[in-house]
Amino acid sequence: MNLRSPAFAILFAVSLIAAAGNMALQSVLPAIGREFGLRDTLVSAAFAISALMWTLTSPYWAGLSDRLGRKKVIMIGLGGFVVSIGGFGLATTSGLQLWLAPMLAFVLMAVARTIYGVFGSASPIAAQAYVADRTTPEQRTQSMSLLASAQGLGTVVGPAVAPFFILPFVGLAGPMYAFALLGAVVLWIVWRRLPSGDVVRQPTGRPTDAGKGLWRDPRVRDYLLYGLLVTGAQAVNISVLGFHVIDELGATGVSVRDAQPFIGIAMLAGAAATLMAQWGLIPLLKLQAADLMRWGAGLALVGNVMTIAAPGYYGVVVGYAVISLGIGFARPGFTAGSSLSVGRHEQGAVAGLMMSLAGLSFLGPPVIGVALYELAEAGPFAANILLLGVATLLCFSSPRLRLGPPDLPDRDETPAPETPPASQPGPEGGR
Repeated sequence: MNLRSPAFAILFAVSLIAAAGNMALQSVLPAIGREFGLRDTLVSAAFAISALMWTLTSPYWAGLSDRLGRKKVIMIGLGGFVVSIGGFGLATTSGLQLWLAPMLAFVLMAVARTIYGVFGSASPIAAQAYVADRTTPEQRTQSMSLLASAQGLGTVVGPAVAPFFILPFVGLAGPMYAFALLGAVVLWIVWRRLPSGDVVRQPTGRPTDAGKGLWRDPRVRDYLLYGLLVTGAQAVNISVLGFHVIDELGATGVSVRDAQPFIGIAMLAGAAATLMAQWGLIPLLKLQAADLMRWGAGLALVGNVMTIAAPGYYGVVVGYAVISLGIGFARPGFTAGSSLSVGRHEQGAVAGLMMSLAGLSFLGPPVIGVALYELAEAGPFAANILLLGVATLLCFSSPRLRLGPPDLPDRDETPAPETPPASQPGPEGGR
């Protein structure tokens, strides 16, 4: 696949709009919860069902994309995104305008988010498999990393533009309406412009056999374990960030609504650090999968230590930026490493595993992290230090992670200088 082709540009837009919309929602969610008078833990727990549905449905979408075709599954996923984020906006407006009781409005918001949990993984799985279908193994790291960089860029765009859509009457729901409209536009472009193509995806066996039991396969098992540790820690940081900023600024007399731009700035700093790693440091240093994972877990660990050691808004922003820098290294490492460790006919299955991993990371960790935060400000960051310490040790103790994917004669897994590897955010945001 030509990375400058219109088809790749469309796939890039699909990933960008979904990531930006999710991060915009993530940036306003703490303020919405505080405006509704809900406990922070309840806000996180209500959205765990979205992550659960994401985890359960990801393997289904991976298999369906093999049978139904990549383009159709991309459209299904985009349609679910539009309905979900638009419905979330309507429920938020109903609660803020007191058309409905805040608790009832919040239940409807959780329902809307559950819709995203069911359909949200379809688009990234099918898009990743679409690219894998049309690239050679030696092109795989570059093409998939560039596709994933759209999600990294979305983590910048979402929080940065969200405050501009907080307008009179719609208030905190404004960003959801804006991204629902943009998602509908991208859906129309996919329908009209993205080639479907016919690609032989599995030369032998039944389509449902591809990747069966892959999560137990020693080729990818350690990548999945590492990814679960790192993305779980990242999910804690993302879920706690908004509440942390509101509380730090609240101590200086800043109201919840006035704190919203500062949440966007903190998220923007984190996203910028991620892109600095992906578009600058990784191509410059020409790091391979094993190096990316070691540096990623280590830097994220240091960022959590900094968050504890330097309280106040400045400490929150700098600590989150260092954490995000580490995630910017880690995610391309285990994503590309797992993809390069399996055959072409297993790409849909391994993409489904990666999406299931994203769902698992946002199932329990955010709720636990916010609960720890309510008990003690340093609680979630101390827990993350433990998780990331285990991930770092795994990089050196596992032969698979220490050596990286098998060195096949026809494959060079070192990214080219122009390659911008990137992260792949989970269902609740990026990061």
